[in-house]
Amino acid sequence: MINIKADKIVRDQVRDNFVNKQEIGGVTLIVLSSAKIRRDLRENLLNKFPEVTFIFRDKMNEAEEELPHADILITYGEDLTQAHIERAAKLKWIMVISAGIDRMPFQAIKEKNIFVTNARGIHKTPMAEYAISMMLQVARKAKAIISNEQNQVWERKIEMSELSGKTIGVLGAGAIGQEIARLSKAFQMKTIGLNRSGKQVENFDEIFSYDQMRTILERADFVVSVLPKTKETNNLLGLEEFKRMKNDAILINIGRGNVINDADLISALNEGELAHAVLDVFNEEPLVKEHPYWEMEQVTVTPHISGISPQYQPRALNIFEENLKVFLAKKENYINVIDLERGY
Repeated sequence: MINIKADKIVRDQVRDNFVNKQEIGGVTLIVLSSAKIRRDLRENLLNKFPEVTFIFRDKMNEAEEELPHADILITYGEDLTQAHIERAAKLKWIMVISAGIDRMPFQAIKEKNIFVTNARGIHKTPMAEYAISMMLQVARKAKAIISNEQNQVWERKIEMSELSGKTIGVLGAGAIGQEIARLSKAFQMKTIGLNRSGKQVENFDEIFSYDQMRTILERADFVVSVLPKTKETNNLLGLEEFKRMKNDAILINIGRGNVINDADLISALNEGELAHAVLDVFNEEPLVKEHPYWEMEQVTVTPHISGISPQYQPRALNIFEENLKVFLAKKENYINVIDLERGY
């Protein structure tokens, strides 16, 4: 078996078109990773799939030399370009070990008939916990309490509220949205959600379609967006939508920054159309130091961390392993296949 320490030898052998591995259908299957994968997870892949040649690199620019030989590419997707796809002469499948794929060169991928899968669903636990934690922080006035503690102020008249009995509106009732709704139920909250079809899904009391979104905005005490970046979601939430929200409503965005019109949100917050916004994602990241959000008391800024978890890679690679079994068996029942036309 080729181990990780012998990776350079594998690279040289691949370049010379000679790899001392078992062949599948007369052709050696090569999996190239441009994502920095933990050593224990690399070893797990090598042990589980001894018939496959794995080449591990930490970045795409380090993996470019092997791209022409790869049948499968594991990537975070953010640094994958059209030029890379053109260089990948044998590539059949791209596994993106993240949920966000809006920076992918879909047209080039489609033209070469490469199919794409991603790690959709692996973020549901950390992102749902983030949403709950932020709702609690705002409701229980954590910012004010911490500030008072730092300034040695004993103040018991801070006006706090409860989650119990409140309504949460989740824009995007997929895996993450359903987990947010499930946890919200533990706080006796009413759960309403948005999806494309308007069909009922688990953990929601009511579901609405896009043309009914204003109902959610008008009724929700907390509006949580987990929507992806698409043409349909671009500037979905603007001044008109913010005016429909309750004056004491809280907006939380953990999906993509393009959903929110920043100028409109700033105006709406300053005019009291809603009470607070918790923002983890932005149109441009990192958020520039001069951005008004940093100075606004009505805004909580976090640096795109809602999905971070030590279980991120293990969960993503579990999906890859199941799909690799399907690939080796020449079946079609892959998990999380991306519609290249829609981009998700």
